[in-house]
Formats: sequence, C-alpha cells, structure tokens
Amino acid sequence: MAWLSPSYPVGAFSYSGGVEWAVEAGDITDRVTLERWLAVVIGQGGGFCDAVFFVHAHRAVTAKDDVALREVAELAAAFAPSKERHLETTAQGAAFVQATRAAWACAALDTLTSVCDGPVAYPVAVGVASAGHGIALEAALGAYLHAVTANLISAGVRLIPLGQTDGQRALAAMEKVAAATAARALVTKLDDVGGAALRADLASMHHETQYTRLFRS
Repeated sequence: MAWLSPSYPVGAFSYSGGVEWAVEAGDITDRVTLERWLAVVIGQGGGFCDAVFFVHAHRAVTAKDDVALREVAELAAAFAPSKERHLETTAQGAAFVQATRAAWACAALDTLTSVCDGPVAYPVAVGVASAGHGIALEAALGAYLHAVTANLISAGVRLIPLGQTDGQRALAAMEKVAAATAARALVTKLDDVGGAALRADLASMHHETQYTRLFRS
C-alpha cells in the first residue's frame, strides 16, 4: 500500500498514458467514455502487457532465475509503443527502485540492478520488490493494477473534468476489469504477451506534439 500510494515518489501524477490527447480529440468526454477507454487499456493494451511483465518478474525473483529476470526486464522496456510511454514506464521504474532500495532494501532489488544494465520498466520494478519482500503474487498484482487504474482515472478527473464522485464511480466500475486482467496475466506466457489497444497507442504518440499539455504523456 505504501509503494503504490499516490504519495510514493515515482511521479505517477505527471503521466496520463495518452488520456490527455484522448480528451482533446473527443474520444473521452465523460465518465462513461473514460470507463470504456480504460477498459480497453487495462484489459487489452498496456495495462495487460504490464501485468504479464509484473507476473514474470515476480516469478523470476522467486525462482532465483537471473537470466529470466534480465529477459523480462529487457522485453518490458522495449515493449513501450511510443517515446512518451517509454519515458513513463522507465522513469517511474527508476524512481521506484531508488526510493524502495533506500527505505525497503532487499536483495532482489540489488539483483535487478546488477543483472539489468538498461532502463527498468515500472511493473518489473514493483514485481521484483514484491517478490523480494515475500508479498504474494496475486495480491501484489491486484494492488498494482488498482494503482495504475486509479492514476489514469485521476488524470481523467482533472482533464475532462469529472467530479470526485464520478471518479470513484469509474474506479468501482473498473474493479472487474482489473481482476479479469490479473487472472489472465497469471496464465499468460511471456512469449504470448501482446496488446490490441491501437487507439491508445496512437494517443500516446499524438501527445508528443500536442500543443497545450498538463501531463508528460
């Protein structure tokens, strides 16, 4: 709960995952359209892919398989579909590793930094720390997806704008989507990872040249 709190210093509040462009383009205009957008992102797009990376990073640490850990870390970093999504996941990953090593040190995070000489994606960092501290995979993955969803809804609340109550309604509506995504990720092989949220990927690319921006992605 501490690691995934909005107050944890990873800068999550500064990213919208393309939601900012989707609002400007008129794809997201209210709570219902926000829910539809996020259902695709979390269930079929980057949210699902990140959940798979989280699962395999956690399992690699548990199995003490440094080769598998390096492979999932490299794939997760390479999987971002745009420059800004890459920044979003790797900047948060680096900040998470730094803060967690300082306050909740564990051997797994030391291993991650020693076997991975490139940027670390956010889900990999959280998955490694969770395994390193003995947090059960299912519980950790559910908490991670909840936090990611909540952060995207928070961006929508500010951008559309929505009232706080509608934001909570959206979060409640997304619980089943996040749970289904977690269940699917737990049985997905790393070789089978992939997404189909093409409009969301395009949104993150368009955001790079958006004239007026509040968010970094």
